[in-house]
Amino acid sequence: MASAFFFDAEPLCEPSVPTLDACALCAKPLGRDSDIFMYRGDTPFCSEECRHEQMQIDAIRARQAARSAARRQQQQQHSSRAESRHHESRKVSVAT
Repeated sequence: MASAFFFDAEPLCEPSVPTLDACALCAKPLGRDSDIFMYRGDTPFCSEECRHEQMQIDAIRARQAARSAARRQQQQQHSSRAESRHHESRKVSVAT
């Protein structure tokens, strides 16, 4: 006889997986007899439009993250150059 605990919906210490109850973007309830449009494997959407809108949002966020990373890298390079110039300016030659 199988125990009920083997059939728990969410195992302990594991992140929950989105359910197929509602659209991930607009939260419209998803019926059992309606089409479900999936994105990224486990994210449900009520329509192609909602899925496409989420894809556009994700693309914008990815571009912003890439720009931020590039800016951080440039700032790090700039600060390391400025630091090396600062150390070089401390060298003093003394004439005898």
